[in-house]
Amino acid sequence: MPLQLGSATFEDDELLVMAIVNRTPDSFYDRGATFSMAAALDAVDRAVTEGADIVDVGGVRAGPGAPVDAAEEIRRVADLVAAVRDRHPKLVISVDTWRAEVGRVVAENGADLLNDAWEGADPGLVAVAAEYGTGLVCTHAGHLPPRTKPHRVSYPDVTADVVSTVVGLAERAVAAGVRPDGIVIDPGHDFGKNTRHSLTLTRELQRLTETGWPVLVALSRKDFVGETLDLPATDRLEGTLAATAISAWLGARVFRAHDVRATRRVLDMVASIRGTREPAVSRRGLA
Repeated sequence: MPLQLGSATFEDDELLVMAIVNRTPDSFYDRGATFSMAAALDAVDRAVTEGADIVDVGGVRAGPGAPVDAAEEIRRVADLVAAVRDRHPKLVISVDTWRAEVGRVVAENGADLLNDAWEGADPGLVAVAAEYGTGLVCTHAGHLPPRTKPHRVSYPDVTADVVSTVVGLAERAVAAGVRPDGIVIDPGHDFGKNTRHSLTLTRELQRLTETGWPVLVALSRKDFVGETLDLPATDRLEGTLAATAISAWLGARVFRAHDVRATRRVLDMVASIRGTREPAVSRRGLA
């Protein structure tokens, strides 16, 4: 079915870029490059120009690091959400948070989507999404608490565990009053997983897309790409784009990315190969 986020409706053959804009001083890739309000707003403007459909704002580093309480997270993201809503009235704004307290404030400030990367760690976030009519991302995080790195994690069948978990989260969200057309599922690459798990999930992504829920993949410059190619975060673009193209071909619909322009071009090429997008121009062999 179409995906409804804010005032935007996305059909099931549209491939969407979700641009990452972190207001954190310790992000694993940009190392705080968009921590200041001015830099964050510039990054949003640039992402929109480069073809982002959604901007995902985050105020807490995903991995272990300095503690960030709810008040500080709100300080980092709430005013940014309000400013982005004022500058880009029709842009879909997502906030990467697991906390209901934060979700409520950003929903009041104009957020359209609550991106819960930690598997429903705060059950109240679902109630916030239901109350405010926002979308909700339901993510597999290996059944770990927020900001926890995996250690010797194992699964009899990682993809089966992911499917069961995210579908269960989505169904419980609907039962709690969240709009079905605003729910997205995310296999959670790297979250509660080792590199082989994330590679398997990418290879078997069709098992998630066949559930009928729109699938989001957050692949950008992640450790599974780095370990596969033995490269630091700064050199993982090509590996990320390869995983992006494969995930798009297998049916993923939303792609969380640091590199918006490159991701947009890859997705447009995939869409044209599969026949859901016309070439931008068609001159060859006609003159």
